[in-house]
Amino acid sequence: MTSTPEPAAPVRIGLHADGVALVLDVASQRLPVVLHWGADPGPLASEALDALALAQEPLVFGNAPDEPAHVALLPEGRSGWQGRPGLTGSRRGAAWSPDWRTTAVTLDGDRVTANTDHGPGLVRVTSEDPDAALRLEIDMEMLPAGLVRARASLTNLDAEAYEVNELLVALPVPSRAREILDFAGRWSKERAPQHAALQVGTHWREARHGRTGADSAYLLHVGTPGFGFAGGEIWSVHTAWSGNHIHYAERLQSGEQVMGGGELLLPGEGVLAEAETYTSPWIYGSYGVGLDAVAARFHRWLRSRPHHPAAPRPVTINVWEAVYFDHDLDRLLDLAERAAALGVERFVLDDGWFGARRNDFAGLGDWVVSPDAWPNGLHPLIDRVKELGMEFGLWFEPEMVNPDSDVARAHPEWVMQPGGGRWPVESRHQQVLNIGLPDAYRHVRDQMMALLDEYAIDYIKWDHNRDLVEAGSMPSGAPGVHRQTQAFYRLVDELKAAHPGLEIEACASGGGRIDLEVMSRCDRVWVSDCIDPLERQQMHRWTAQLLPPELMGSHIASGRSHTTFRTHDLFFRGSVAVFGHLGIEWDLAQASEEELGLLGAYVAWFKEHREVLLGGVMVRADRPDEGVYSYGVVTPEKAIYSFGVNVHPDVNGLGEWVLPGLDPGTDYLVRRTGPQFLPDERQPAWARGDGVVLSGAVLGGAGIRAPWMPPEHSFLIEVTRVG
Repeated sequence: MTSTPEPAAPVRIGLHADGVALVLDVASQRLPVVLHWGADPGPLASEALDALALAQEPLVFGNAPDEPAHVALLPEGRSGWQGRPGLTGSRRGAAWSPDWRTTAVTLDGDRVTANTDHGPGLVRVTSEDPDAALRLEIDMEMLPAGLVRARASLTNLDAEAYEVNELLVALPVPSRAREILDFAGRWSKERAPQHAALQVGTHWREARHGRTGADSAYLLHVGTPGFGFAGGEIWSVHTAWSGNHIHYAERLQSGEQVMGGGELLLPGEGVLAEAETYTSPWIYGSYGVGLDAVAARFHRWLRSRPHHPAAPRPVTINVWEAVYFDHDLDRLLDLAERAAALGVERFVLDDGWFGARRNDFAGLGDWVVSPDAWPNGLHPLIDRVKELGMEFGLWFEPEMVNPDSDVARAHPEWVMQPGGGRWPVESRHQQVLNIGLPDAYRHVRDQMMALLDEYAIDYIKWDHNRDLVEAGSMPSGAPGVHRQTQAFYRLVDELKAAHPGLEIEACASGGGRIDLEVMSRCDRVWVSDCIDPLERQQMHRWTAQLLPPELMGSHIASGRSHTTFRTHDLFFRGSVAVFGHLGIEWDLAQASEEELGLLGAYVAWFKEHREVLLGGVMVRADRPDEGVYSYGVVTPEKAIYSFGVNVHPDVNGLGEWVLPGLDPGTDYLVRRTGPQFLPDERQPAWARGDGVVLSGAVLGGAGIRAPWMPPEHSFLIEVTRVG
């Protein structure tokens, strides 16, 4: 039992940034409560902060606790809250409902003792329960982009262990927000949107894949019914954690609503010895009017980071769909030369260069260049790639192992397993290497470091091709997903610290590991293993709800899709791929001269416009037609839009095409751009000549006539500021 701490003075704190306000009420007898999260009402004097607390005081209902039930950032049953608690845990059945007393409140490190109104900043509230021998710290931060984020840290102050089962942070949502949007998906079909009503009860989304997951909720939105890209108030949360995790939204019979998340801890992963601390992941919250505004906050914050990739994103060729496991030097040199001739700037050697990896049955985990496939090492290829003026990238899957590998034979105990010598079911002929074990971690780190030291590697494509199933840690077999996730972060951090400038792509059988914590370390993601442009229209649209285009790998593949077996012409493949970090995934030796000429035209056009495509504000238009896509990126001087038809609507014409995001008081020249597949007679009148000049107000309101297009095609236009 610890001594009783001195209580902190009750205070109310307003935080403001970029049109968003967050107002906190911190009383000495309870955890911090959010009085308001949403549109910024402007500066709040001390009296206004007190009045807001009075105005938001919860009601006392019949047959309910006699005191108002305040819902805290870490919801607690002690206050009368009858929804899900933020902390679920105990010390052998005791200390399961702590009686918290706030002992300190700081703002950007300075103690707060009176009401205060502030811009962006970090509020930390420290609370203790001496009888339960627990300390709790809650961080609540307003970022300059108007994002908020929160996390909680629990410390055990007793000699007896304390087990944390859940530590969830929750933000309140106004009762007018009653519609949910989050995401599902699968391999090669990531980010599938799904809508539901927020009714009494809990909308609960778990991810138990040991990685973020292709079917993760990704972003959980709750908004006013009927919200879209441009309209409707929306509140959203994102759990920034790359292992097992939770998103949830909850509505009580009283009308109170919250949304939040945290890590999904497996049995025993949250056991705290004396003085040990468990810290939950950051839970990010974005408020805006319309989905574009919600996304823009994430984009602005990501772009403001000092380590955000700022240089022009190099056009990339990845060789997987060109050669698969056929690592023939002459063939790869020919591919590199063809790619360089098209203007490609980065060459990535994919799976098959190491150990016994001539197929996907063997060699995974042995990160040594194969003398069979590469008798002279990788130097002949890398030297030629560099001579051609390209960067060089290499594929790894550091957390995985084939049973048929040197490392698995030498150290079967390094395979994640539930105990008793029983390995989990195989997936993709793989098991998971337990880098949470120090010796296994050193094995992977040292082999990767040796390669980075020997070869001029600029870029790593970091794959993670299977879920973690029965992911225990030997010798006990206790669950090890939490430690595995932390070890992955540490490994990336060590490699980057030792090799400044190294870029890393987060690839997990496509988009299976995309979250803000992995993006604090990685420089782009592989959106999906499916490069079919028909599918990519949807996946790009919704992956961009969290990530800006420059972080999204977007490649032009061969005419016949590797995953769907559909065939599309190069105009459609190219016009979809340019709205991301452009690359190629194609055996160029099999392309015709006509195809190479058109591919080169798309590469050149992308390079000319990539500052706009990868640096502008993303906008998406709401369309009533199923299968019709309209989106763009806007900068002060220029914008580029795409109009795509996946499934032709019932009517002949598609009507007007509204161009959102432009300055209403500015005139713009609107004209077609990029390689065009439509003959002039099929193009609208404004696109046949030098274009037309209209104001941003007209373009955003009346719009322009959409071109006629067959299904599975896109049309690009350029909008340039006049004068």
